Amino acid sequence: MRPGLKRMEKLMELLGNPERRLKFIHVAGTNGKGSVCAYLTEVLTQSGYDVGTFTSPYIEKYTDRIRYNGQNIADDDLLRVVNKIKPLVDQIASSELGQPTMFEVSTAAAIEYYARVAYPDFVVWETGLGGRLDSTNIVSPILTVITNVGHDHMDVLGDTLAKVAGEKAAIIKSGVPVVSAVAQPEVIETVERRAAEQHSTLYLMNRQFRIESVASMENDQTFHFSGPYRNIRDVGITMNGSHQLENAAVALMAIELLRQYYALIVEDDVLMQAMKATKWAGRLEMISGQPRILIDGAHNPEGGAALARTLRETYRYDKLHFMMGMLATKNHSGYLRHILPLVNTLILTEPDWHKKEDASRLADLSKSILNELGRSDVDVIVEPGWKTALERLQSITGQDDLAVVSGTLYLIGDVRSWILHQSDSEKGW
Repeated sequence: MRPGLKRMEKLMELLGNPERRLKFIHVAGTNGKGSVCAYLTEVLTQSGYDVGTFTSPYIEKYTDRIRYNGQNIADDDLLRVVNKIKPLVDQIASSELGQPTMFEVSTAAAIEYYARVAYPDFVVWETGLGGRLDSTNIVSPILTVITNVGHDHMDVLGDTLAKVAGEKAAIIKSGVPVVSAVAQPEVIETVERRAAEQHSTLYLMNRQFRIESVASMENDQTFHFSGPYRNIRDVGITMNGSHQLENAAVALMAIELLRQYYALIVEDDVLMQAMKATKWAGRLEMISGQPRILIDGAHNPEGGAALARTLRETYRYDKLHFMMGMLATKNHSGYLRHILPLVNTLILTEPDWHKKEDASRLADLSKSILNELGRSDVDVIVEPGWKTALERLQSITGQDDLAVVSGTLYLIGDVRSWILHQSDSEKGW
């Protein structure tokens, strides 16, 4: 990882600036980016538009990152695009700019594919990390979205929420409207300041638009949306958790702005159908019924809080058996303090990834927090091999219990691929 845009700028120049051909919806934030991208993609595609979707990391295959109308980029198209980029990357690598990173190459490949192969009407464009120095910030979008700001990647983005917010808010471009659900006062102030500097209109949740929850049960939530242009009643979604109401509302506000600014045509019945149909792999996804296994890519304190709240409010179970694996760079303590009050069994494992956190260290931290909570009834199991840990989880989960696998998406992708396809996910990128 080498933050900065100099290599991307040179790569785009050598490619003839293909990014200027595309209409981007740029999405940043700590949590919820992928879900918002999924809602936007579903609504736009069901409304008859061709849509590119660039997200990271992938869940099972590298080509998950670059999608067109919901389908992964074809291997032949990826090969053709990368072969075109390869000599240009080598040229930059031999210059004073140095070797472009894997993510820069992926970003360039996506832009070249969309601009000269697929020709989408819109590109839903998720940041990789932060915003200001992220390689996705090479584009000039038609709309900017900042979902929220929390305690993640603070070793890179800054040691306060205001600093993290400053990095993410840097994707706001001159005159481009912004939709956001940021909530903390210092974060709101940072986003407001950047929007004002760029003469961009900010549409902030609980100011310019609001939601009212109507009903919530497993795989079925309903809410009312109130916006600056109109109100939309009884919007249904199947994604679980109160945080998904917020993500859905952010996407709705973005769609409303596209209608106002760019004459987007979305019929109300299509809008309702698309919101209900939206799914996002690895986020509160039930991948097995016997036993019930729920996977969720929560890996920071805010994600842990959302997961814990959903486990309390939405799911019914006798015992909760929880398996987790993390990267070493995350705030494990903040995450665990939300999760540990709920669990009956805790299985600590390790993702198949070079930045993995040691399972025994997670176990020591968990036992310390459980001791603080006065909980001596939790069975803590250390099993570094994730496949063995998964077998253990399946064996102890009874008919009325719930098994949850959570943590880094590198673990979630492996477990999902193994349960659903009995195959290993791709590894390396």
